[in-house]
Amino acid sequence: MEAKLTVYFNDPFWVGVFERIEDGKLSVCRVTFGAEPKDYDVWEFVLKHYYKLEFSPAVETGSRRTADNPKRRQRNTKKQLERTGVGTKSQQALQMQLEQNKQERKLKSREQKQAEVERQFALKQQKKKEKHKGR
Repeated sequence: MEAKLTVYFNDPFWVGVFERIEDGKLSVCRVTFGAEPKDYDVWEFVLKHYYKLEFSPAVETGSRRTADNPKRRQRNTKKQLERTGVGTKSQQALQMQLEQNKQERKLKSREQKQAEVERQFALKQQKKKEKHKGR
């Protein structure tokens, strides 16, 4: 398993994007920090909340392996730090997660409306029965 956290400023908040690659599939989770987080704040957040995060559905990705040359790793790390934002695959995964959450909200809302209609109907029936009995 490979994990990566990118923290960037998305006006007006600081945002963190967790990327997790497992078995060649990419899952993403977006977290809003609010004010600029210090390194120790981010570390504390990761330790306390990582396993509670809701990651997006997995998207197929090609994992690249680089040589274990320490200078190359250092150069790659420097490049990643200079880059801001998130990769295209991550954006697709986030979009899928947003769509999935939207569908779940719609379903939940529809069920709540239906339950309210049924409750109102039962209430009317009860009042009708009470009226009929002459109470």
